[in-house]
Amino acid sequence: MFGNFKIATLTKDQVDKIRNLETKLHKHIMAFEPGISIARLSEGEVKQIEDLEKELGVVLLAYKEVDK
Repeated sequence: MFGNFKIATLTKDQVDKIRNLETKLHKHIMAFEPGISIARLSEGEVKQIEDLEKELGVVLLAYKEVDK
């Protein structure tokens, strides 16, 4: 759970490309260093996370480290 989860260091050109895609998709995109993947969750697990999000007033992201 305490693995390497770092926001990617990007060049201005890379940031511009992400911003252009955000505009096109009308979505926010975050860039992280490689080595993680979004966790697949059961409906029950999603509910637990959503309940905790509401309680804490935050957005939670569940991920796992990619096997090397």
